[in-house]
Amino acid sequence: MDNNDKNRDRTDNSTNNWDIGEILIRVLVTAIVVGIAAFLTPGFSINSLWSLILAAVVIALIDYLIQKFTGVNATPFGRGITGFIVAAIILYATKFIVPGFNISVWGAIIGALVIGIIDVIIPGRAM
Repeated sequence: MDNNDKNRDRTDNSTNNWDIGEILIRVLVTAIVVGIAAFLTPGFSINSLWSLILAAVVIALIDYLIQKFTGVNATPFGRGITGFIVAAIILYATKFIVPGFNISVWGAIIGALVIGIIDVIIPGRAM
């Protein structure tokens, strides 16, 4: 087994096993990024801090489930157009789950783009 195989095994294991600290950091980064995206994006608003926190939890959970079952990374710039579309769908679907989270179809598309740009700037993984 050479170094590439060892690194690949380590990477595969780290994506499958989440600890509570990693989940909390992911939800926190998601909340910050979604809050910034809502501020910058027309057609995208969040009414309260609790809606933002609940939306971050829902987005992280949906992203985890999609990644677990389909293998698609929902980072807008992580997987090209597929990741971008999945991120926009996750944002729009969150509208129906979280009260106080209002987003239009265009807001979800622009929001996914803004989240992708912010995700490049802020270290960590937002979606």
